[in-house]
Amino acid sequence: MKQIVFALALGATTLASTAALAAEKLSLNEISAYLNSFATAKAEFTQVNDDGSVSKGDLYLRRPGKVRFEYANDGGLVLAEAGTVAIMDPKSNQPPETYPLSRTPLSIILASKVDLGQANMVVGHDFDGISTIVRAHDPKAPENGSIELMFTDSPVQLRKWVIHGSAGEETTVILGKMETGMSFPSSLFSISRPQRNR
Repeated sequence: MKQIVFALALGATTLASTAALAAEKLSLNEISAYLNSFATAKAEFTQVNDDGSVSKGDLYLRRPGKVRFEYANDGGLVLAEAGTVAIMDPKSNQPPETYPLSRTPLSIILASKVDLGQANMVVGHDFDGISTIVRAHDPKAPENGSIELMFTDSPVQLRKWVIHGSAGEETTVILGKMETGMSFPSSLFSISRPQRNR
């Protein structure tokens, strides 16, 4: 389960060639506005871990500060709520491993208001001909690593993120079609509620 830790510390689907021809680099204001346009989201994901292993599952997000990764292959969970991240391993009799959400760069897009225009937050803003790629970190704690976000336009969509950890490790999360605007109960993200009761 250690391999899933860095999924929090937030892939691109293949686009049709006609969409690629129309693609343009998105501004930081456009990206921030897109991320602020929804408070909840759900998507299937594929995670490529630093050791090359692959995990799949479902992602649930509710801003501010809540996320749930359900891993299909081993039944694992990663939850974030109330400023805490918990890693739950169903094969272990140990209590969940926890650490502050602020230690993961994913906290940047889980903020109540995303503002990529903050001074020194964005350390890379590129365009590869298809997607806009933004690399950001917490300017107050750059030692916690950075997150590289990939967006397509027409319409703007988050397709992938790569977490660059402080020790040089990388974890990639490739998102399927993202649905937004649904309602999730708080219990979906509850760390204190026993896993078997979920």
